[in-house]
Amino acid sequence: MATSGFRDQRGQEEESFLYFAYGSNLLTQRIHLQNPSARFFRVARLQDFKLDFGNSEGKESEVWHGGIATIFESPGDEVWGVVWKMNKSNLSSLDKQEKAYAPIKVNVSTQEGEEIICRTYQMRNYESAPPSPQYKKVICMGAKENGLPPEYREKLDAIEANGYQGRVSDDVEDIIRKGEAGLTST
Repeated sequence: MATSGFRDQRGQEEESFLYFAYGSNLLTQRIHLQNPSARFFRVARLQDFKLDFGNSEGKESEVWHGGIATIFESPGDEVWGVVWKMNKSNLSSLDKQEKAYAPIKVNVSTQEGEEIICRTYQMRNYESAPPSPQYKKVICMGAKENGLPPEYREKLDAIEANGYQGRVSDDVEDIIRKGEAGLTST
C-alpha cells in the first residue's frame, strides 16, 4: 500500500487511505461532492469480481431511482475502476455516502503491474435491478474521464438501464449537464 500521505497546511503528513471506486465515484466531480480530499491515484483492475446493479434489501435508491453498482466474487471476471487517494478525515463521509454497502479490503492491479490494497464497498443483501439512465451515464462519464480500457467502457455502455425519466439530485443533474456540454464542445 502506498505510504505517502497528504500534506496539511503546515506541510506535515496527514494519514491517507486508498479507495477503489467502480460506480458513480469513478467521476471526479461526483466523488468531490462529499469527499473533497480525493485525488486520482491509478486506474486499476479487480480480478475475479463482477459488476452488478441492485437495490439494498430490495429498496430502490431514493437518489438514483434504480439499481446501484456493487461487486461480487466471480472467478475469471474483472472490474475496472479508479483508485483514489483520500485523507482519512473523509473516511466517515465516504462511509455515510456508501451506507447501503459494507466496506471490504481488496487487492487491485494497476496498469503498470503494481498490486495495491484498497478499501472498497460491496452490497451484501441486494436484489439485482437495472440502473437508471442517469446513474449509468455518471459511471460511463467517469470511466471515460479516467481512461478505463475501451473494452470495459463498451461493456458499461451496453448495460441496460431501467428507463427512469425523472430527476435525480440537483448536484448530480448539474454534473450530467456539465458533462454533456463538455462532450458537445469537443
